[in-house]
Amino acid sequence: MWIVYVLKCNDGTYYTGCTSNMTDRSNRHNKGQIKYTSSRLPVDLVVTINFYNKYKAYEFENYLKSGSGKAFMNKRLI
Repeated sequence: MWIVYVLKCNDGTYYTGCTSNMTDRSNRHNKGQIKYTSSRLPVDLVVTINFYNKYKAYEFENYLKSGSGKAFMNKRLI
């Protein structure tokens, strides 16, 4: 199982990522081990979307980081 997730950072920005182990990834974010979120703690998990296919998950993550993907995320996910 692969998970695409969106975090809301303390400064109001959003972080989109993909992982196969959400517990470990969440712990790494909260410990400040992820560069983007380390200076924006605490972070809140906003949404998770599960995929069986790793490549589809990464495609969707990349889509959410694009202009139309950000518009979709703002309108439908957050």
